[in-house]
Amino acid sequence: MKVGDIVDNYYPRLKDLREDHDLTQEKVAAYLFMKQSQYSRYERGLRDIPTDVLIRLAKLYHTSTDYILGLTKETKPYKK
Repeated sequence: MKVGDIVDNYYPRLKDLREDHDLTQEKVAAYLFMKQSQYSRYERGLRDIPTDVLIRLAKLYHTSTDYILGLTKETKPYKK
């Protein structure tokens, strides 16, 4: 796996997850306690997602951070 493989899957997955859960950028941004414009930059790949935000997104979508980052195709979160 090359670095580009991860980057190519990273940002589109955020949008896909949000749309699959019938959420708007505004609703996800409110969940994350930020402005919609800031969240939009994550989806468009203009800003890297901080670890704490990545974890909250994984919890919101009931998936793993590895799935969001494109490191796995498994959508289920890891067992604790």
